[in-house]
Amino acid sequence: MSIIKVWVEDECTICGVCEDLCPDVFSMGDETTTIIAGADFDANEDCIREAADNCPVEIIKFEIEE
Repeated sequence: MSIIKVWVEDECTICGVCEDLCPDVFSMGDETTTIIAGADFDANEDCIREAADNCPVEIIKFEIEE
């Protein structure tokens, strides 16, 4: 199983945790965090999961290919 999609739901607090843990996937903007276009989810699976687990508002979501 591998991650095929990652997104950040509304209400991002722009705390920076996800970008600190997984800078090749997450980028902080002025109003929310975005997913970097073309990010390699396979190579960053561990840090994507870690970012989702450590998000203080629990809004980092991902979809797994089964």
